[in-house]
Amino acid sequence: MKKHVFAVLAGAALFAAGMAGAGSVYADDITEAINEGLEYYQKGQYSEAVGSLNYASQLINQKKGGHLESMLPEPLGGWTAQAATSDASGAALFTGVSASRQYEKEDASVSVQILTDAPMIQGMMMMFTNPMLAASEGGKLEKIGQEKAIVQYNAEEKNGDIKIMVDRRFLVIVEGSEVSKADLTAYAERVDYKKLSELP
Repeated sequence: MKKHVFAVLAGAALFAAGMAGAGSVYADDITEAINEGLEYYQKGQYSEAVGSLNYASQLINQKKGGHLESMLPEPLGGWTAQAATSDASGAALFTGVSASRQYEKEDASVSVQILTDAPMIQGMMMMFTNPMLAASEGGKLEKIGQEKAIVQYNAEEKNGDIKIMVDRRFLVIVEGSEVSKADLTAYAERVDYKKLSELP
């Protein structure tokens, strides 16, 4: 128990230190929660230490979600977009941290979602390295800009999705219905993958 708490403290402290340079409110709150957890740990109050660390972890996930929101693209010309949202709830233990945005034009709709820390990313990495596995799921490996993508598109029904792995840490999913493949691809191309790969 003591080793586990200490390891979490060390990891959380390193992450908070990386964000502190930005001078954000989140970084201040995270540092405060980690320091509080350290004080509890040093006093042998392990349950209280875990509680403080869980709170710090939630703040860190919210911070990461905000970063992902900023990576979602602006709408194409003639399209409208809803506000970007992120999910850093307790469910993030199973689905990771995510951000998404919805775009619409008449009957067409597209959603762009970015995931990180999600267990499904490991499985998706296998598909990107094995074209036969991707094909067995109905996808084709294509290039979107400089990025490898798995593309599934039904021209008759005008729906499909594009999945792009970034830096082995982020998964970008672009899904659309009643949409042309050109517009679906255009939304995938509007994500700044270089900037995304540089996120902490």
